[in-house]
Amino acid sequence: MDHLEQTCASLRAQIAATETDLAKLKRELQEAEAAASAAKAPNGINGEPKKENRKRTWPLLAEEYRRYGRQMIVPQLGLQGQLRLRSSKVLIVGAGGLGCPSALYLAGAGVGTLGMVDGDTVESSNLHRQVLHRTRNVGKFKVDSAIEYLQELNPHTSYVPHRSHLSPQEAPEIFKDYDLILDCTDNPATRYLISDTAVALGKPLVSASALRTEGQLMVLNNPPRPAGDKTGGPCYRCVFPKPPPANSVTSCADGGILGPVVGTMGVLQALEAIKVITSPTSGLNDGPGDPPALHIFSAYSSPPFRTIRLRTRRPTCAACSASPSVTLDTIKSGSIDYIFFCGAANPEALLSPNERISPLEYRRRHPAMPSKILAPETGSRHTLIDVRDKAQFDICNLENSINIPISTILGSSAARATKGVNGDSEDNLPAWVPAEIASPESRDPIYVVCRLGNDSQVAVKKLKELGLDRDGERYVGDIQGGLHAWRGQVDPEFPEY
Repeated sequence: MDHLEQTCASLRAQIAATETDLAKLKRELQEAEAAASAAKAPNGINGEPKKENRKRTWPLLAEEYRRYGRQMIVPQLGLQGQLRLRSSKVLIVGAGGLGCPSALYLAGAGVGTLGMVDGDTVESSNLHRQVLHRTRNVGKFKVDSAIEYLQELNPHTSYVPHRSHLSPQEAPEIFKDYDLILDCTDNPATRYLISDTAVALGKPLVSASALRTEGQLMVLNNPPRPAGDKTGGPCYRCVFPKPPPANSVTSCADGGILGPVVGTMGVLQALEAIKVITSPTSGLNDGPGDPPALHIFSAYSSPPFRTIRLRTRRPTCAACSASPSVTLDTIKSGSIDYIFFCGAANPEALLSPNERISPLEYRRRHPAMPSKILAPETGSRHTLIDVRDKAQFDICNLENSINIPISTILGSSAARATKGVNGDSEDNLPAWVPAEIASPESRDPIYVVCRLGNDSQVAVKKLKELGLDRDGERYVGDIQGGLHAWRGQVDPEFPEY
């Protein structure tokens, strides 16, 4: 099966490469035919060409005038701007929610060469926001799926697929052939790698991000002056010298995303890229560029946009200062561990093995599922707490589980449950604690579940801080792997989202 999948992937790659070559040949043929037509001007008397019939050679093909006419009549672009677009080479890193709309509008605008870097394949969960991919392309490399669509949109552009995840060793070799870079990725480690490489090679960078209903946009290293030149634009390290804590980074898979939000940010990236390419006073044309700024979009705010002015290059920046520690050599050598710099790639295990239980073991202990039942082996009742937010809980949940979002749990104080002088429970527990588990007489086990088994560990620690484990007399633990593992081990029909 693996051999057949590799064969299919290889054939898809060959087809995409052939289609790119074909588009290039068609364009060359059009140019050759136009030149031949101009050379065949009809002759007048004595073999002298008729001046009134002599054809003029225009810088664009007739079809390109028709295709791009509506944008060329915009004063800020004009014919010269269109010619700059036609000669430009743009690299998009990431063919997902940001990369798809960016590529769509850059190809439509007539960028000469468009490269795309992505090692992922299309999944059905991508389709609500990654607008270049189609249902029939599920399982196909994202770059091949995207280029298939873009070639139908505009055959005049040359498309270059890079079917791999960006690595420090490969990034400089890929970047060197392009004029402008678009960061359309979704993790801090890759963002720092892209920015460092762009600075080292003197490439302007358009960076964006999106999560839930909000997005951010910056144009960095614009203009792309050498390291130490104070007139150059700031880089990603200038804005964020230190990465965010690893446990504070939320992906779209965990936090969710609205398609139009990430689409808005991708379209704005394309717009900024066009401005950098076509403006005679910025970016590729060695001008001063626009003042650096961070643009923030919030779909449910009014107004939805606000802008924060950014400072120029930091004198102590590790990448673009006069004495950089991040150079092309350090990037190529792999001496910079971007994963380590940004924190652990995987969530830390907060609980010991005896504080965790597999979905299969939970099912064996409590086969009837309701949260208040008599367990056949232990003779005890139990409580199951789901710590996902309400929106996720409403999508699907285990029968009779109690929804207490992790944000509610973490927002409370850590007061412990104690007994008063009459043996009654002191009223010092947070209001979200259910009465049945707050009772000092209760020793029923408490299980916590979340989507992937990460937040549930944090919740268990919090419950124990509150003293709900009765100093070890009551079992408080989580279901390891969360609902994702539940689907794989217990109920294959449980919804996956």
